[in-house]
Amino acid sequence: MSEAQRVAIQRDQADGAIRIVFAHGAGAGLQSDFMQFISMGLALQGIEVVRFNFPYWQQFMELGVRRPPNPMPQLEHCMKTVVREFADDKPLFVMGKSMGARVAFRIADEVGARAAIGLGFPFHPQGKPDRLRLDDLNNSCQQNLVIQGTRDSLGRPDEVAGYQLPENVQLEWLENGDHSLLPTKRSGLQRTGLWQNAIDRISTFVTEEING
Repeated sequence: MSEAQRVAIQRDQADGAIRIVFAHGAGAGLQSDFMQFISMGLALQGIEVVRFNFPYWQQFMELGVRRPPNPMPQLEHCMKTVVREFADDKPLFVMGKSMGARVAFRIADEVGARAAIGLGFPFHPQGKPDRLRLDDLNNSCQQNLVIQGTRDSLGRPDEVAGYQLPENVQLEWLENGDHSLLPTKRSGLQRTGLWQNAIDRISTFVTEEING
C-alpha cells in the first residue's frame, strides 16, 4: 500500500484460530461503536478480527474534511491489501458493515476467503428499491452469511423475499433492527443485545464452516 493510501489498522485477538477482516460502512470508520463492539465481542470468543479504515475515511480522520467513499475498485484494492498483510494459513473470513459488506462479498474469491459475511447488506440505495445490488453477492464460497435487521430500509423482509438470492447466501434476520442493527425504543431492546445476537451468529457460522 503506497504512503498516500496507508490506512489505520486495528487487530484484536491476534492469537485467534480464525481470522475475520472487517470493513466499515460508508458513514463511520473502524472506531465506531458498532465496529468496536462487534470486533471485541468476536475477540472474546477467540476469533481474530482485523478492522481498518478505507482511504477516504482515513483522510477524514487526519484532515477533518468529509469526503465521499472511494470508487469501488479502490475500496476493493484497500481491503485486499489489508488481507494480504496478514497472509498465512489461518482460516480467513471477510466481513463488512453495509458498504463494507459489498466489498467483502466482491473480493472473497480473490483473497481465498472461506466465506463473506454482511451486516446490514445494502440491497439497494436509500429510496431506490429498483436499483438492486444482488450481483455483489455472487461468489464461489460454499456458504455466505447476511445478518439483516427487520426494519432495514435498504432491504426489508418483504422486499428481500422477492429477490433471487444466490443459493450460497444464508440470511438471518434480527427482529426490530434497522440498517445499523439498532432497535426502536418502543421495542424495549438494547442495541448491545442485538449486536451480541449478531456476534453469536457470526461466531457459530464461522466455527461451523471450519469444523464442517
